[in-house]
Amino acid sequence: YASYEGIEVKDGNLYVFDEPVHSTLATRVLSFLEAGLDCVHLFKFILKLNLNPSKRAVDELYTFLEHRALPITDNGNFLAYKAVREDYTDKYTGKFLNIIDAVLEMPRNKVDDDKEIGCSYGFHAGTLEYASGFACGNDRLVLVEIDPADVVSIPTDCNFQKLRTCRYKVVAEYE
Repeated sequence: YASYEGIEVKDGNLYVFDEPVHSTLATRVLSFLEAGLDCVHLFKFILKLNLNPSKRAVDELYTFLEHRALPITDNGNFLAYKAVREDYTDKYTGKFLNIIDAVLEMPRNKVDDDKEIGCSYGFHAGTLEYASGFACGNDRLVLVEIDPADVVSIPTDCNFQKLRTCRYKVVAEYE
Protein backbone atom coordinates (compact mmCIF):
# COMPACT_ATOMS: atom_id res chain seq x y z
CA TYR A 1 0.00 0.00 0.00
CA ALA A 2 1.18 3.51 -0.83
CA SER A 3 -0.54 6.86 -0.80
CA TYR A 4 0.42 10.34 -2.02
CA GLU A 5 -1.88 13.36 -2.49
CA GLY A 6 -4.80 11.62 -4.21
CA ILE A 7 -2.79 8.67 -5.51
CA GLU A 8 -3.17 5.25 -3.93
CA VAL A 9 -1.66 1.89 -4.63
CA LYS A 10 -3.69 -0.91 -3.10
CA ASP A 11 -4.45 -4.51 -3.92
CA GLY A 12 -1.88 -4.39 -6.75
CA ASN A 13 -3.56 -1.49 -8.54
CA LEU A 14 -2.83 2.22 -9.01
CA TYR A 15 -5.65 4.69 -8.35
CA VAL A 16 -5.54 8.38 -9.15
CA PHE A 17 -8.34 10.29 -7.42
CA ASP A 18 -10.16 6.96 -6.93
CA GLU A 19 -9.97 6.07 -10.65
CA PRO A 20 -7.99 2.93 -11.56
CA VAL A 21 -5.07 3.51 -13.91
CA HIS A 22 -3.92 0.71 -16.20
CA SER A 23 -0.92 1.91 -18.18
CA THR A 24 2.81 1.64 -18.59
CA LEU A 25 3.11 4.23 -15.84
CA ALA A 26 1.00 2.14 -13.44
CA THR A 27 3.16 -0.88 -14.17
CA ARG A 28 6.29 1.17 -13.46
CA VAL A 29 4.92 2.45 -10.12
CA LEU A 30 4.02 -1.09 -9.05
CA SER A 31 7.45 -2.41 -10.04
CA PHE A 32 9.18 0.40 -8.13
CA LEU A 33 7.17 -0.37 -5.01
CA GLU A 34 7.77 -4.12 -5.32
CA ALA A 35 11.51 -3.45 -5.54
CA GLY A 36 11.38 -1.13 -2.53
CA LEU A 37 12.31 1.92 -4.61
CA ASP A 38 11.14 5.44 -3.92
CA CYS A 39 8.51 6.53 -6.43
CA VAL A 40 7.52 9.97 -5.10
CA HIS A 41 8.90 11.53 -8.30
CA LEU A 42 6.53 9.29 -10.29
CA PHE A 43 3.60 10.32 -8.10
CA LYS A 44 4.47 13.99 -8.68
CA PHE A 45 4.69 13.28 -12.42
CA ILE A 46 1.23 11.65 -12.34
CA LEU A 47 -0.29 14.64 -10.54
CA LYS A 48 1.21 17.08 -13.06
CA LEU A 49 0.23 14.88 -16.00
CA ASN A 50 -3.37 14.89 -14.76
CA LEU A 51 -3.36 18.69 -15.14
CA ASN A 52 -2.76 18.30 -18.87
CA PRO A 53 -6.02 19.07 -20.74
CA SER A 54 -5.14 16.75 -23.65
CA LYS A 55 -6.27 13.15 -23.26
CA ARG A 56 -3.93 12.10 -26.05
CA ALA A 57 -0.92 13.73 -24.37
CA VAL A 58 -1.86 12.13 -21.04
CA ASP A 59 -2.22 8.71 -22.67
CA GLU A 60 1.00 8.89 -24.72
CA LEU A 61 3.53 10.89 -22.73
CA TYR A 62 4.80 8.36 -20.20
CA THR A 63 5.07 5.65 -22.84
CA PHE A 64 7.12 8.09 -24.95
CA LEU A 65 9.43 8.86 -22.00
CA GLU A 66 9.84 5.20 -21.10
CA HIS A 67 10.39 4.12 -24.70
CA ARG A 68 13.00 6.80 -25.23
CA ALA A 69 14.59 6.62 -21.74
CA LEU A 70 14.04 10.29 -20.87
CA PRO A 71 14.31 10.81 -17.10
CA ILE A 72 11.69 12.12 -14.71
CA THR A 73 13.06 14.66 -12.23
CA ASP A 74 12.50 14.71 -8.48
CA ASN A 75 9.85 17.42 -8.90
CA GLY A 76 7.81 15.35 -11.38
CA ASN A 77 8.94 17.11 -14.56
CA PHE A 78 11.09 15.39 -17.20
CA LEU A 79 14.22 16.15 -19.17
CA ALA A 80 14.65 16.25 -22.95
CA TYR A 81 17.14 17.62 -25.47
CA LYS A 82 16.93 20.52 -27.89
CA ALA A 83 19.20 21.63 -30.73
CA VAL A 84 19.82 25.38 -30.91
CA ARG A 85 22.00 27.66 -32.99
CA GLU A 86 25.53 28.57 -31.94
CA ASP A 87 24.15 31.81 -30.40
CA TYR A 88 21.59 29.74 -28.40
CA THR A 89 18.60 30.94 -30.42
CA ASP A 90 16.09 28.44 -31.76
CA LYS A 91 16.88 26.68 -35.02
CA TYR A 92 13.69 27.64 -36.86
CA THR A 93 13.16 31.38 -36.25
CA GLY A 94 16.27 32.54 -34.39
CA LYS A 95 13.98 34.55 -32.07
CA PHE A 96 13.90 32.42 -28.92
CA LEU A 97 17.01 32.61 -26.73
CA ASN A 98 17.81 29.29 -25.03
CA ILE A 99 20.32 30.24 -22.36
CA ILE A 100 20.52 28.36 -19.05
CA ASP A 101 17.58 29.21 -16.75
CA ALA A 102 15.55 30.71 -19.61
CA VAL A 103 11.87 29.77 -19.51
CA LEU A 104 10.28 29.84 -22.94
CA GLU A 105 6.54 29.72 -23.39
CA MET A 106 3.76 30.38 -25.86
CA PRO A 107 -0.02 30.09 -25.66
CA ARG A 108 -0.99 26.42 -25.62
CA ASN A 109 -3.61 26.96 -28.33
CA LYS A 110 -0.82 28.10 -30.69
CA VAL A 111 0.91 24.69 -30.50
CA ASP A 112 -0.17 22.13 -33.09
CA ASP A 113 -1.83 19.18 -31.35
CA ASP A 114 -2.04 17.00 -34.48
CA LYS A 115 0.47 14.19 -33.98
CA GLU A 116 0.27 13.27 -37.68
CA ILE A 117 1.92 16.57 -38.64
CA GLY A 118 5.66 16.42 -38.01
CA CYS A 119 7.02 19.93 -38.44
CA SER A 120 4.59 22.50 -37.14
CA TYR A 121 3.97 25.20 -34.56
CA GLY A 122 5.20 24.78 -31.01
CA PHE A 123 8.43 24.25 -29.13
CA HIS A 124 10.12 20.97 -30.03
CA ALA A 125 12.30 18.83 -27.79
CA GLY A 126 13.14 15.17 -27.83
CA THR A 127 15.67 12.43 -27.42
CA LEU A 128 19.40 12.94 -27.64
CA GLU A 129 19.37 11.10 -30.96
CA TYR A 130 16.68 13.41 -32.37
CA ALA A 131 18.32 16.63 -31.16
CA SER A 132 21.78 15.52 -32.32
CA GLY A 133 20.38 14.71 -35.75
CA PHE A 134 18.75 18.12 -35.96
CA ALA A 135 21.97 19.95 -35.01
CA CYS A 136 24.61 20.77 -37.60
CA GLY A 137 27.86 22.73 -37.83
CA ASN A 138 28.43 24.78 -34.67
CA ASP A 139 24.94 24.24 -33.28
CA ARG A 140 24.60 23.43 -29.60
CA LEU A 141 22.49 20.98 -27.64
CA VAL A 142 20.69 22.04 -24.49
CA LEU A 143 18.90 20.03 -21.83
CA VAL A 144 15.38 21.26 -21.13
CA GLU A 145 12.97 20.52 -18.29
CA ILE A 146 9.31 20.15 -19.20
CA ASP A 147 6.23 19.97 -17.00
CA PRO A 148 4.01 17.06 -18.17
CA ALA A 149 1.01 19.41 -18.09
CA ASP A 150 2.61 21.50 -20.87
CA VAL A 151 3.07 18.72 -23.45
CA VAL A 152 0.73 19.18 -26.39
CA SER A 153 1.58 16.40 -28.85
CA ILE A 154 4.01 13.63 -29.70
CA PRO A 155 4.37 13.60 -33.49
CA THR A 156 4.61 10.24 -35.21
CA ASP A 157 7.42 11.27 -37.55
CA CYS A 158 11.08 10.81 -36.52
CA ASN A 159 10.14 7.47 -34.92
CA PHE A 160 8.31 9.18 -32.04
CA GLN A 161 11.52 10.84 -30.86
CA LYS A 162 10.19 14.35 -30.34
CA LEU A 163 7.32 16.23 -28.79
CA ARG A 164 5.72 19.65 -28.96
CA THR A 165 5.21 21.69 -25.83
CA CYS A 166 4.01 25.16 -24.94
CA ARG A 167 6.61 25.72 -22.21
CA TYR A 168 10.04 24.56 -21.09
CA LYS A 169 13.04 25.66 -19.05
CA VAL A 170 16.64 25.39 -20.24
CA VAL A 171 18.60 23.71 -17.45
CA ALA A 172 22.01 22.90 -18.96
CA GLU A 173 24.12 22.73 -22.05
CA TYR A 174 24.81 19.19 -23.21
CA GLU A 175 28.50 18.51 -23.81
